[in-house]
Amino acid sequence: MASHKSALKSIKQIKKRTEQNQVHTSRLRHQIRKFRAALTAKDKAAATALLKPTVTLIDHSVHKGVLHPNTAARYKSRLTLAFNALA
Repeated sequence: MASHKSALKSIKQIKKRTEQNQVHTSRLRHQIRKFRAALTAKDKAAATALLKPTVTLIDHSVHKGVLHPNTAARYKSRLTLAFNALA
């Protein structure tokens, strides 16, 4: 276990950041799953309603540092292509 004050503070900060990253990651994955489920069910109304919030959450995850910008762009591109294929 760390004994210096700075090391103890660092451990607390890392724990807090890890918890927040897990919250953001979980929220993002659940949203993407809901959207993909709507696409799989060919439910155009639900997919239309979920597209904008899903893309917004992906952008928010980039801003928070949970996702790399290129990963986010890839997710948005693939989800949008799948949505357009449904139409």
